[in-house]
Amino acid sequence: MSTKRKTYSAEFKAKLVLEVLEGEKTINEIASSYEIIPKNLINWKRQIRLISEYP
Repeated sequence: MSTKRKTYSAEFKAKLVLEVLEGEKTINEIASSYEIIPKNLINWKRQIRLISEYP
């Protein structure tokens, strides 16, 4: 039996990345409070940085 992959909206990703960038909590704390894996936050942060580099 396979499990369906979760999808997250762009707004949700941006909200969490902003929390990471604020620096009040660690990536692990944020990930555990939203029940996601920390690697997701790291990847989303990297994606937003790449997007912001291009005009």
